[in-house]
Amino acid sequence: MSKKLAILTATSLIAFGFVSSGYSQVKSPEKSEKPASDTVPAVDSEDREGRFQAFAKTLSNVQLVGMFTVDGKKMNDLNEERYEIKKAEKLPGDDDLWGLEARINYGKHDVTVPMVITVKWADKTPVIVMDQLFIPGLGTFSARVVFHDGKYAGTWTHGEKGGHLFGRLEPLAKQ
Repeated sequence: MSKKLAILTATSLIAFGFVSSGYSQVKSPEKSEKPASDTVPAVDSEDREGRFQAFAKTLSNVQLVGMFTVDGKKMNDLNEERYEIKKAEKLPGDDDLWGLEARINYGKHDVTVPMVITVKWADKTPVIVMDQLFIPGLGTFSARVVFHDGKYAGTWTHGEKGGHLFGRLEPLAKQ
């Protein structure tokens, strides 16, 4: 695997794979008699704040354990990757902006990177959205990653390369 691809993978996984079973602590509303397509749930500020708090807890002090694919290459030889997310917090103001402190420890790289990412919500499901995000020393990335029930899955691009990523979150060992 090329050094550039390894760095891409590290950044992609760090930037995108941030959910654990802690997120499932937010309760879903009772189901409506109407079909889902006819209802758009209202999100009151208390519910929104509860989601933000649960997601921040989910993304803090976790290890991403996952795999990635590269478009055009066979998918039967996947390697496991591990990255750390030390802290995640909702940034003041814009409901979509979040700050992350992620550690990339891959090959010759062992750095902690502060990142500002966008999180959109599909009902109660968080989705990381990155459009041409420049990360100094690593390059420019785009991605969409959805999180549910302690797992993550999505797509990534970096220049001409792209693929899928998927995995799970595990708590970081206490230091």
